[in-house]
Amino acid sequence: MTIMKNGDDIMLLEKLRETVWKCNLELPKNGLVKMTSGNVSGRDPETGLVVIKPSGYSYEQMKPEDMVVVDLNCQVVEGHLTPSVDTDTHLCVYRQRPDVFGIAHTHSPYASSFAALGKPIPSCLTASAMIGGEIPVGGYVPIGGEAIGAEIVRKIGQSLAIVMQNHGVFTIGKSPQQATKMAVEVEEIAMITHLAMLRGTPIWLTSDQIAETFNMYRDQYGQK
Repeated sequence: MTIMKNGDDIMLLEKLRETVWKCNLELPKNGLVKMTSGNVSGRDPETGLVVIKPSGYSYEQMKPEDMVVVDLNCQVVEGHLTPSVDTDTHLCVYRQRPDVFGIAHTHSPYASSFAALGKPIPSCLTASAMIGGEIPVGGYVPIGGEAIGAEIVRKIGQSLAIVMQNHGVFTIGKSPQQATKMAVEVEEIAMITHLAMLRGTPIWLTSDQIAETFNMYRDQYGQK
């Protein structure tokens, strides 16, 4: 579906497409994906429609108009490319989590090493607090369907991130930008935690310390 205005084609959800496109470009830029893997999506709060990266498409070639618009039933509303194979996963999360408006999926190396072990990423850094503390691990689920989305919802709890066993990382947020930021933060946290564990036993944060730092990030960090 394309909206016409004064004889010109106007893309549906043009602003959200550009946002999702920019967020997708952050994945390879930050070393979170290789080649065509990974994806970011965003949900429009007014229409409920979702914008997501096309499947197997080069980040270098990608443009805002290449983003695909789908409804929550995975029907393509607008787009000339096939949506990501993870679309059903994203949509399952959106249907069950009305507070979520952005999702990112990566195979970032350090965080995915925890996924390969089937282990959560424990909290030994104050930065962990912005994500919600320990990053939980979800069980093994075949990729590309609703089942993995259901497992994410079942295991993620109050966290903004989860590592899926033998797979990779999914992050959520109130926007595509926040989900993307969380994906970058998860990898840095995983890398530092991994390095610390090689040298000894890290000093884990207490629940009170996590709560105190979370409140600081929520109430004081950034511009108001």
